[in-house]
Order: sequence, then C-alpha cells, then structure tokens
Amino acid sequence: MHDDHPLAQDLGFLLSRASGVFAKTASEALAPLGLRVRSYSVLAFASDEKAGVTQRRLAELVGLDPSQVVALVDELEASGLVKRVTDPTDRRSKLVSATTKGSRVRDEGGRRIAEAQGGIMADVSPATRAELNALLRQLVFPKG
Repeated sequence: MHDDHPLAQDLGFLLSRASGVFAKTASEALAPLGLRVRSYSVLAFASDEKAGVTQRRLAELVGLDPSQVVALVDELEASGLVKRVTDPTDRRSKLVSATTKGSRVRDEGGRRIAEAQGGIMADVSPATRAELNALLRQLVFPKG
C-alpha cells in the first residue's frame, strides 16, 4: 500500500491493522506458555490485585463480554494459573487472583511479548514509541 492510498490515511484502518500485527506477534510469543493474548490479558489483570478482581471487572478491563471472561478464567484455573474465591463483601461474587505459578507465567509472558514486539518497533525511536503509547492510553483509558 502506498502512502497516498485512502486507507493509509484512515486512522481506524491503521489502528485495526496495527492491533492485528501486535496481537499475532504476542500470540506467537505466548504459545509456548499455552496462552493467547486474551488469556494473558486476563492473567495480567488478575495478577495486579493480590486480593483478587471480579470477573465483571476483568471483562471491563479487557473489553470482553463477561461470558467470554468466565471461559478464559475457567481455562486459566484449570491450568493452575488463577484461583477463584468468594468475595467477602459480596458472597454472590467471585474474586479472581493469580496463583504463584500464574504470576511467574505472567512475568515470562510479558518478557516474551516485549522481546517479540521489539522487532516490530525496531525502526521507531524511543521518543515516538513513548508518544504513541501515551496517545493510545488516552484512547483506551479516557479520563471520565
């Protein structure tokens, strides 16, 4: 595609394509750990909260339907990477947290992703990377 092609100027198209490239690279890097991007994302957020995070909150953070998150948590739990406990403040709710093994796998996954995606960004300056990251964070996590 040339820079003068209309899609080369379409932000939605470019973001979608970039997302696909990064997701594919991350999935390939995570495959030896038995993870995909979505399961890794759930594991990463579950690792952030020692007391655990609700499945509903995980769905919000990852941007998935709650039923999809339940299936991902089921897979992670079967692999011994997360555990569910009853929320002491709301007995109807379950909190998901990473196990010790899950935290180790999350750390290894993060290293693998960073290494793999470093190749994609090899020709992009550190300043431009930081600026792109900041702009994308504004889009993904708007201040309300």
